[in-house]
Amino acid sequence: MIGTGGWKQRMPQSHEALPGREQAMAPAQPHHVHGRSLLSRNYPRSEMVLFGMGRFWGAERRFWDLPGVLTTAVGYAGGYTSTPTYDEVRSGRAGHAEVVQVIYDPAQIRLERLLKVFWESHDPTQGMRQGNDVGTPYRSAVYTSNVAQLGIAEASARRCQAELNRAGLHSITTEISVAGPFYYAEDEYQQYLSRNPDGQDGLGGTGVRHPIG
Repeated sequence: MIGTGGWKQRMPQSHEALPGREQAMAPAQPHHVHGRSLLSRNYPRSEMVLFGMGRFWGAERRFWDLPGVLTTAVGYAGGYTSTPTYDEVRSGRAGHAEVVQVIYDPAQIRLERLLKVFWESHDPTQGMRQGNDVGTPYRSAVYTSNVAQLGIAEASARRCQAELNRAGLHSITTEISVAGPFYYAEDEYQQYLSRNPDGQDGLGGTGVRHPIG
């Protein structure tokens, strides 16, 4: 029998995942930093990308005040369980990564710029962990909205790997794919470090700078 620690070290199969629930969860409050909506449907000329970088509240803070970013929200993606809770994702039995949803205006900021922040703000070589946070929820991931974004992300990963190679560091373990369903996290975790300025960030980069391309 596999204990909780064992589940967190490997991706579950679909038949092993927790069932979740049908009722979708939507944020009840506007963005705590700038007051705008967290819902992607309210930004019709925008684009969206999901970043998994470890603890999602630290990741969200890296993006919410970038010029051209319209809004951010934290949630869960890349797994199986529908509308999971925070505790279900942390157990490793939902298969989801903790992610930040970044809604941006492509006329003001390029995806390559967002990817530069992504690569430099965490260590993309650690597999199923990020620093002291161990388990599949903390894996490095980029989930794109479409195939065009996917190509940009893959090219960016190749440039990142070249820089890591020059620094004598390990290979990227980042999962890069077109996004499946995104599930909003509970309200208490949205913009957590704005609500709780003394909270732990949990992220740390490699120190390697990455070209935008």
